[in-house]
Amino acid sequence: LLASVTFLCFAGSRSPGACTALAAMEALITALFLLLYLLRLDQRLGWLFWPLADIFNSVIAALFLLIVCLFAIIIKTNNGTLAGGVFGLVLLVLCVVDAVLLFQKISLDGPRGRNTPAK
Repeated sequence: LLASVTFLCFAGSRSPGACTALAAMEALITALFLLLYLLRLDQRLGWLFWPLADIFNSVIAALFLLIVCLFAIIIKTNNGTLAGGVFGLVLLVLCVVDAVLLFQKISLDGPRGRNTPAK
């Protein structure tokens, strides 16, 4: 939701293309991961360790958001660009929190299945 708000701020203010494209890409990728987990496709496509892919996405998005949103705040062509930059920095913090929480939750050497006890 925050990525969509960031995208709308950048798009509405006619910010540079990198700002708008990054916010749109992050909103789309986040929506695809949400859809993947809601439809339980991560269990059907077991050949990829999806939580690690989600961590990778969060870290890469945080790096790009740091650069683009700081740039948007520095140039501050109008209030929409400034608002998009601020929302993007909040999104950056959420991406870092997501990556840290997922990294703490996964175990790379344990079994890859549900957490139900074996009978």
